[in-house]
Amino acid sequence: MAKLFGTDGIRGEAGRFPLDAPTVRVIGNSLARHLAARLGHTPRFVIGRDTRESGAWIEAAFVAGATEAGAFCETAGVITTPGVATLARILPADAGIVLSASHNPYHDNGIKIFTPTGRKLDEATERLIEADIAAASANTSDTNGYQPDEARAAALRAKYLLQLRLDAAKDLSLKGHKIVLDCANGAAARLAPDLFASLGAAVIAINCAPDGQNINRDCGSLHLEGLQEKVKETGADLGVGFDGDADRSLFVDAQGAIVDGDATLWALAQYLDARGELPDGLVVATVMSNIGLEIALRSRGWTLARTDVGDKYVLEELLNSGAGVGGEQSGHIMFPRLSLAGDGMMTALLLLQAMQATEKPLHELVSGFTRYPQTLVNVRVQEKKSFSDVPLIVSAKEKIEQELGDTGRLLLRYSGTEPLARVMIEGAEQKKIEAYAHELAAVIGAALGK
Repeated sequence: MAKLFGTDGIRGEAGRFPLDAPTVRVIGNSLARHLAARLGHTPRFVIGRDTRESGAWIEAAFVAGATEAGAFCETAGVITTPGVATLARILPADAGIVLSASHNPYHDNGIKIFTPTGRKLDEATERLIEADIAAASANTSDTNGYQPDEARAAALRAKYLLQLRLDAAKDLSLKGHKIVLDCANGAAARLAPDLFASLGAAVIAINCAPDGQNINRDCGSLHLEGLQEKVKETGADLGVGFDGDADRSLFVDAQGAIVDGDATLWALAQYLDARGELPDGLVVATVMSNIGLEIALRSRGWTLARTDVGDKYVLEELLNSGAGVGGEQSGHIMFPRLSLAGDGMMTALLLLQAMQATEKPLHELVSGFTRYPQTLVNVRVQEKKSFSDVPLIVSAKEKIEQELGDTGRLLLRYSGTEPLARVMIEGAEQKKIEAYAHELAAVIGAALGK
């Protein structure tokens, strides 16, 4: 049986299996049946999508399958991923379904399923849905004349924005502040400008004209050059770049410098600690976060806990450790006290809270964090043998780690999709870490290469 669910739901090219209309209909039907059996009542679903041209027909196919199995479905229309997660919690619904491929190009799409707690669907139910897909024989994509209730969708979006203000904005006033928002022609295109303007900010919105195909195209958090230029051109206090479904955000300070997820975690850790909301001085990030974050936190006596790459693993560690904040270099930040879903607009609001509370511009908030040079070398291998089982690799790795000391880091891992070993080294001097990386790559190539 093929495994279709990854760490972020099902994702692929829209119109092709498993995101063809008949299969999407099976997914909706299967989820409804299995949740009904587990819960003992008719499940209620809230659904949202980003601005991809495939979103509307995927929504119609999903709803057709789910209602066929007895589920009650309502749509919020175009809304952010965390917006759906929030609605699933506060309505409450038995599941929130997001139709989005996040930062991927427009021709891709995906199905993410949230429980009312904001966590992703459990793996046991994912396996049941995959089994139903494998066993399906029906080939219908009839949507039963599905027509979304636009008035209800607008009301649900307003409900999400109100909850976001209650959770993260509180008494925040942005009067006198000029903010540039790059909405990536995605799900935040209507919501973010309304939210920040309602708090008093002078909002300059760019890339807010989605046409179904321009989501993430040369804009948003993946391409910050336009945002940097607009911030400098307009003399704005802050620039915010969202990705297509706005579960992540990156920032540009008033000087035009990029503030990534690592720098954001550093700024927010200081803010939360001042409020007594950084238990044990613990921050969670992934193995890809720069050692500069670790060193900055260490300077305050705080600790960085690292996880595998993926917000799923960050969330697990946040819940297990009780930490107050965690996230990824990409700008996917989570505040478990407020929400278990990463929310780019929430992150922006809390960063603005920190700026207001300290009366400091963003570039001063992130001072103390220094990004260390990084180098990455790929080595083609014949087999993906455990590195710890190859004495020559172990010896070379330990020697380099000893020389790096506390101001460097070595990460050795295999590619998940290619026959490659990846050597990533961070340290104070670019030339040194490049030499170390090539030295270790040569050892790996000799031991495991062709």
